[in-house]
Amino acid sequence: MSVETAERSDAQAKVISPERLAHFVVRTSKFEELVNWYQTVLGAVPAFKNDILAFLSYDEEHHRVAILNVPDLKPQPDGVAGVHHNAFTYASLADLMATYERLRDLGIKPVFPINHGPTTSMYYADPDGNQIELQVDNYPTVEEATEFFYSEAFAENPIGVEFDPEDLLRRLKAGEPEADLKRRPDIGKRGLADIKLR
Repeated sequence: MSVETAERSDAQAKVISPERLAHFVVRTSKFEELVNWYQTVLGAVPAFKNDILAFLSYDEEHHRVAILNVPDLKPQPDGVAGVHHNAFTYASLADLMATYERLRDLGIKPVFPINHGPTTSMYYADPDGNQIELQVDNYPTVEEATEFFYSEAFAENPIGVEFDPEDLLRRLKAGEPEADLKRRPDIGKRGLADIKLR
């Protein structure tokens, strides 16, 4: 091993990873509308709020979402590089679907419901078009989910299979086991070109 390779390996060994993801921040000219939307969707409450800034949280963290009030921003154009979405995990499919039902009844509907394999997910767009993913893990352990990434099914279709949330909700309420409902169907080969990403 060369000295340069050894130094690079030592530097990589010294990397300290973060303990957890703390929050994300959005800027908007629709301040009150976004604050209300994130409170409604995530069940978040303001830890702090004034005319310029809101810190929202739904758990022990002092804020999970920060919203900055920036006047006169232009709308986001389609087809530009940037963050696609932020994701939030629920404890069970029943919790995810109860959230779907509550939001649906308030007129907030997912823009893209999909079973990725490791997760059953519903993507929502806030009033500025920023997306969040509400999801449930489909496997009981991280190791089992990781195994799926190396499966033939994932190699053939790394995107997933869209689903009808109303049908999934009906089946869940009819008593079908969550494990069965979270199992991703096999629809064959699929890639990014097969779906429309916002």
